[in-house]
Amino acid sequence: MEAREALKNKKRIVIKIGSASLTHEETGSLNLEKMERLVRILTDLRNQGKDVVLVTSGAIAVGRKALGLIERPTERTIKQACAAVGQANLMMLYQKLFAEYSQIAAQILMTKYTMINDISRTNAQNTFNELFRMGVIPIVNENDTVSTDELDFGDNDTLSAIVTALVGGDLLILLSDIDGLYTDDPHKNKDAKLIPCVTEFTKELCEMAKSSTNSLGTGGMTTKISAAKIATSSGADMIITNGGDVHNINRVINGKEIGTLFLSHKQDHFNIMNYITTKQYSR
Repeated sequence: MEAREALKNKKRIVIKIGSASLTHEETGSLNLEKMERLVRILTDLRNQGKDVVLVTSGAIAVGRKALGLIERPTERTIKQACAAVGQANLMMLYQKLFAEYSQIAAQILMTKYTMINDISRTNAQNTFNELFRMGVIPIVNENDTVSTDELDFGDNDTLSAIVTALVGGDLLILLSDIDGLYTDDPHKNKDAKLIPCVTEFTKELCEMAKSSTNSLGTGGMTTKISAAKIATSSGADMIITNGGDVHNINRVINGKEIGTLFLSHKQDHFNIMNYITTKQYSR
């Protein structure tokens, strides 16, 4: 397929990985072997001359384990305390793993205010561009320690799509706990079929997303469709594929027929602000 072959030529790639793909299902602890493979793959992409951004979840999960909390917290203050501890630990681990391959990584924490405020948005864009110029891999997460209900992105699927638009990315890869978008929930319906390519967002497609929800993490398939609308409107292709095997990143970029590919349809007057709404700072 020509569209798959074109993925080999992508130059600025954003990769999102969720908590479910980073941790062991049995314990909730980080899967260190998978993280090491992920870092090696991202570094090799950078070695090929591609710009790479990693949007990562996991701060709250790491902080919860470090603080000895058995149950997943529901109160915002506890979540933010876990994030404060976990973000430092998570970044320290990423830095250590990237250092093994002589690759520099940088941390960027964002809230919606980063995007809503013109000066902050421009500064963030300039920072990304300078990091790319220096050969650095930015590691992005939502700044959970200071975010509020009004300023939450809500999930890293949305955040990764907004980052893709912000940096002018031409490919977004969402690593999920499911192989892609199905005609129905494959966990419940054995006859559900994987949709290999999406060229437009029809009403039927959105209904499929509601019935084909992934089970882990904060972002279901509906949020991934929303992310696809942002990414493709900004001019990027997007792929949903299974994060159980991080080598799927290479398979995607090598044009293999895996996951669900959403083809870009760049809007002539694309404005990222049209996709960001808040109660307090809406314009």
